[in-house]
Amino acid sequence: MTTLTFTRRSLAAAFTALGLVLAAAAPAHAQLQLRIGGGAFQPLPIAIVDFAGDPSLGSLMSSVVTNNLRRSGYFTPLEKSRFPEVPSFDAAPNFDKWRGTGVQALVTGRVSRDGGGKLKVEFRLWDVTSGQQVTGQQYGTDPGNARRAGHLISDVVYTKITGIGGFFDSRVAFVDESGPKEHRRKRLMVMDQDGANVRALTSGDLSVVAPRYSPAGQDIAFMTQASGQQPRVQMIDLESGTRQTVGSFESMSTSPRFSPDGRRLVMSVQQGGNADIVTVDIATKAQRPITQGLAIDTSPTYSPDGSQIVFESDRGGSQQIYVMGADGSNPHRISFGEGSASQPAWSPKGDLIAFTRQRKGGFAICVMRPDGSGERVLTEGFHNEGPTFAPNGQYVMFFRDPGGQGGGKLYMVDITGRVENPVPTPSFASDPTWSPLLGGR
Repeated sequence: MTTLTFTRRSLAAAFTALGLVLAAAAPAHAQLQLRIGGGAFQPLPIAIVDFAGDPSLGSLMSSVVTNNLRRSGYFTPLEKSRFPEVPSFDAAPNFDKWRGTGVQALVTGRVSRDGGGKLKVEFRLWDVTSGQQVTGQQYGTDPGNARRAGHLISDVVYTKITGIGGFFDSRVAFVDESGPKEHRRKRLMVMDQDGANVRALTSGDLSVVAPRYSPAGQDIAFMTQASGQQPRVQMIDLESGTRQTVGSFESMSTSPRFSPDGRRLVMSVQQGGNADIVTVDIATKAQRPITQGLAIDTSPTYSPDGSQIVFESDRGGSQQIYVMGADGSNPHRISFGEGSASQPAWSPKGDLIAFTRQRKGGFAICVMRPDGSGERVLTEGFHNEGPTFAPNGQYVMFFRDPGGQGGGKLYMVDITGRVENPVPTPSFASDPTWSPLLGGR
């Protein structure tokens, strides 16, 4: 896989040379700030014009940014048919005209090629109400990475207006499911978070489930099973494509999750009629049991600082969620209320744990604080499972299987529960796992 390389700098020097005065970002940012948690929340009206320069790439860039911001649920992009003008990138827009459309923010840009064929992508974010520029940046990259430049721009716009970290420059690995229900072909696939650039990582000769991205590198751990054999945890390197089995267990190993530094995997290993949580050092292969008992302990996940592990267990008589120290100390239950709780996922921000709540035949995707307080439902229906957090901790992706001969589809919901959107995939899909930001920002 080719490493994507971007250069970036402020457009301040370039615009100053053109005689354009750059307003300070703080006043414009304050006016444009979107309050996500308020009771009277309304998406922000915004316009993203086709970038000037190369016509095909300019249209692609604006469509990527428009689609990203619309799918976030926090913006309402203006339809092109309502644009009052096509502003020049080198001059200030006619703000009186744009105010008449009701938009509060405007994105303009330009895509050009240098003598060596490299792309130069520039953009500016304007506060229409005040007539001020909020920010401007420039990226340099190969033409094949044009869509990623659009994701980077989306992240800047999203963060400037919401005050929340971006998530568009990320990928999602998932299990692609095809064929009849009784004989599903399950392949590990990866795509951009918006469903573009899909590629298969496994051929489908072995069934694949429960993939998880490493928070520190280009590795994905997953569970695979050959016909007549016990399920095994494997790991694939996305750069080289090499695969390796993790752990030397005689029995079934499942539910792999990486430590925050990417050096260890924590997983569940069957021990007779029960299952215990075990860590494996990826480099040395050293194995260490974390829980030992008669219960079924599974789905372990580290806290972002690596000091704790959340997991599900039936030690109390039903599937519930527990938290313990990373060394197995002080295990204590944090999920209560009606029904069972399973599949915990810790937010990258550390403030929430997402999980699946099953009750009265329904499956809800819920969140709660790490101490078990503040539980609330994000979405509820038949067979919602497998929550995974976006890199900014603001969204949860999951899959929904309606049953019958159909199959699962991926969805994304924000942590307020107000925004829910489908995530496009080539076929049926399950078990999503969200990557960190690709640039490590």
